[in-house]
Amino acid sequence: MMDQQLTSAVEGGVATWACLPGFPPAVIFPFTPPERYGMRSTYEFQMLMYRPLYWLGRDGKLEIDFDLSVADEPVWDEDGLTVTIRIKPWKWSNGETVCADNVIFWMNMLARKGPRFGAYVEGFFPDNLVSYQKVAEDRVSFTFDQVYSQYWVLMNQLTMITPMPKAWDRTADGPADASHDIEQVEAVFDYLLAENGPPTAESNAHRVLWPDSPIWSVVNGPWKLTTFTDEGAVTFVPNEHYSGPNPARLAEFRQMPIETDEQEYELLQRGPEGADGIQIGFLPMSFGVQPSGDPTVGGPNPLGDRYDLVPQVLFSLHFMALNFYNPNIAGKLIHQPYIRQALQSCLDQDYGSREIYQGYGWRQDGPVPSLPDSDLISPRLRRGGVVWPFDPERARELLEANGWDTSVSPAVCVRPGTGPGEAGEGIPAGTELSLSLRYIEGRPALTRLMEQFRADAGKAGIELRLSEIYASVLVAQDGPGAPTPENPRTWELSCWNGGWVYNHPTGENLFQSGAACNFSNYRDERADELIARTVTTDDPQALYDYQDYISEQAPVLFTPNFPRRLFEVASNLRGFTPVNPYGLINPENWYYVEEAS
Repeated sequence: MMDQQLTSAVEGGVATWACLPGFPPAVIFPFTPPERYGMRSTYEFQMLMYRPLYWLGRDGKLEIDFDLSVADEPVWDEDGLTVTIRIKPWKWSNGETVCADNVIFWMNMLARKGPRFGAYVEGFFPDNLVSYQKVAEDRVSFTFDQVYSQYWVLMNQLTMITPMPKAWDRTADGPADASHDIEQVEAVFDYLLAENGPPTAESNAHRVLWPDSPIWSVVNGPWKLTTFTDEGAVTFVPNEHYSGPNPARLAEFRQMPIETDEQEYELLQRGPEGADGIQIGFLPMSFGVQPSGDPTVGGPNPLGDRYDLVPQVLFSLHFMALNFYNPNIAGKLIHQPYIRQALQSCLDQDYGSREIYQGYGWRQDGPVPSLPDSDLISPRLRRGGVVWPFDPERARELLEANGWDTSVSPAVCVRPGTGPGEAGEGIPAGTELSLSLRYIEGRPALTRLMEQFRADAGKAGIELRLSEIYASVLVAQDGPGAPTPENPRTWELSCWNGGWVYNHPTGENLFQSGAACNFSNYRDERADELIARTVTTDDPQALYDYQDYISEQAPVLFTPNFPRRLFEVASNLRGFTPVNPYGLINPENWYYVEEAS
């Protein structure tokens, strides 16, 4: 038997986390708007301070962790219409008890300002409620307009809720009562959004004020914010008033903004104890190799003498959005299914997974995540029935069959009109098949994938005009939503190197007409009908029918999946694994060890 070096836990210490390039925290108000709704502001920042009603992920599994949740497991009435929830008596840092009023405060805001919340979908929560009410100081109930899947309600509806303290229920004129009077919500929302600062602003001028804010300093999670610098560096310290499980063991948790993969890798090479040392970073995809092709397992680690390599495999899919709201000819092109299908047929996911992501990638052919493998994936897709496999020749044939001359590049519309074999509504003769594709800068692997996509699309007669955009700017400008005078939404194709992490993989968030995070602004009556079935029954066939239809329609272009990060974790840092499959983090569980003398 090999000798094993004994270690002992060390209390305190500082852990520094490297943010993904271009994605520092952007919003502290947990009623996060669609244009900023993402993991970097919610799961990796806000939830350290403000605990949601239910905590996603338990011991690395696709479950709710009721121990870490602010509420107990829901209790349903026999008719399946009403669910009652008990809130645990956790404390806010100002001494208030987390209570039913805090949940009603959130619900009133959602009822009035739903479209300004990233997880809102018109017609769903809270629109599908007959009523919600406080039934005791520690209990709330929700009565739905019909019987829904109880699992779906828990995973996709109730997880939206983040209780908000009475201390936040105010306006610039003083205390308010939006918890009991829904008519006061508008003024309270405006005040809180002003305290947050402009959500899409790139400057940190307003964020430096967050740590001292009498609003944002009232927390119920294990951490509180102490600094947010002009450069975007963030420091948390333990919340000494935290009353939930697993109080923080570290003395500080820091988040460092990163501009490029190269900058971050240079910092990692200095080691966890070096100048500006990083204890939790990531190995750039261009440096990672997984010889076995199993992306869930770390391959050779060039930093293995100081760090452990941990792939962050999430229950997610990656895609690039196509702007159905584009007011120009590009929007007319995007509305044609055959154009989208041709584009999907020009994206070589297998090459990307194997060569660009060097064995850490895997293909994604529909709207339900491919990993972890599950019976949620439709039989057609599970058996390798790729709807639009890589085939530029097939893409060229699709275009020719619909009125395009592909003997020139870019292809030219020669048969305008809306009849069989014609190009489609709003596409005049002589139109060139040329689309712009914006993608985030600073990610070499993504750049290679986009360049390969451009080359392969060119073989079918599609011109893709590539441009690199700073990540935070791209997400703010190319987000979902109708055109406005401030943002006319003229983007065409957009790739931020990510996609969506599901709770339960029904499609209301991404593909329901009018959904706040419907990134392509896609509207389709048949898709809406199929999505509605997935949320009212636990029959898996409903989920299968929905995903097969979306795969056929290609309202987004599915791109290779890969771990969100190849984490590099300092070798003496413990408690980091297992990785949460939804992307939430628990730095309160982390601690250092030292070798016993």
